[in-house]
Amino acid sequence: MSLLNFRKPNAPPRHPALGSFLHGYSIEVMPRTAAKVADFRALLPEGTRVYIAHIDGTPIEDMVATAKRLAGEGFAPMPHFPARLIADQAMLADWIARYQGEAGVTQGLILAGCVSEPRGAFDSSMQLLETGLFDASGFTRLHVAGHPEGSRDIDADGGEAEAMAAARWKQDFSDRSDAQMAMVTQFAFEAGPILDWASRLRAHGVALPIHIGLAGPAKLQTMLKFAIACGVGPSLRVLQKRALDMGKLLLPYEPTELAAELAARKATDPGFPIAQAHLFPLGGIKACTDWATAHGGVATRPARRAI
Repeated sequence: MSLLNFRKPNAPPRHPALGSFLHGYSIEVMPRTAAKVADFRALLPEGTRVYIAHIDGTPIEDMVATAKRLAGEGFAPMPHFPARLIADQAMLADWIARYQGEAGVTQGLILAGCVSEPRGAFDSSMQLLETGLFDASGFTRLHVAGHPEGSRDIDADGGEAEAMAAARWKQDFSDRSDAQMAMVTQFAFEAGPILDWASRLRAHGVALPIHIGLAGPAKLQTMLKFAIACGVGPSLRVLQKRALDMGKLLLPYEPTELAAELAARKATDPGFPIAQAHLFPLGGIKACTDWATAHGGVATRPARRAI
């Protein structure tokens, strides 16, 4: 199956399990990219969960305005809460109040953040969760980050043991939280490392549903730039190998083969903790949603889901 063959949006899925894997997919945007979209309803299935990435330097006002807009267009905004950008508990409480008061937000992605040194009292997602503010504010869904190929922050200090201990802590927190929890992963380019990591989580007693990050269609040069910046691990070799092939260098990458392999595992092992796909539209939101639709992403669905 070629990675390079795009299908028209109304074409059937290429793999019998791929449509099920993409059903209910989520997608990630930034305020500045969202501002370029005239109407998300022309691109996304009804009720799609839209993560709003909080990049260092983005004003909270822009984040809240984006969440308000998405909610108004019928989507479920899930803003990032990056621990290392939050000065203290008062700032966290203020952010939560703004999101809820202006945009009706009841879900968030809780993560360490993209800076190496904390700007205040918090260094990890666990510290944010331990404040109890999300449960006290009635958040119904809390997602945490997963790193199938490792995290530069964790691997530098404690490696696999520390990563699994953190995942186990998040599982324990899920057991005592009123919110539904799941783990959403950084994107990668090979199924093997993702599946091995998910198996290790299960062996360590971590049963959180996993939302697998997929990099949406993009030029190879664009994909390499984002992959290096985001700390993608050994599966980066997939892109590097393609970059050496002059016949493919100028052709776009799309995640069809990777998604099909993950979908097949999900279909054949119902107990495996892969829940659904989460899309990073690195080559543009429309290219990403067109790809999802072409491979089985549904046109409409209920706004509330129990995944």
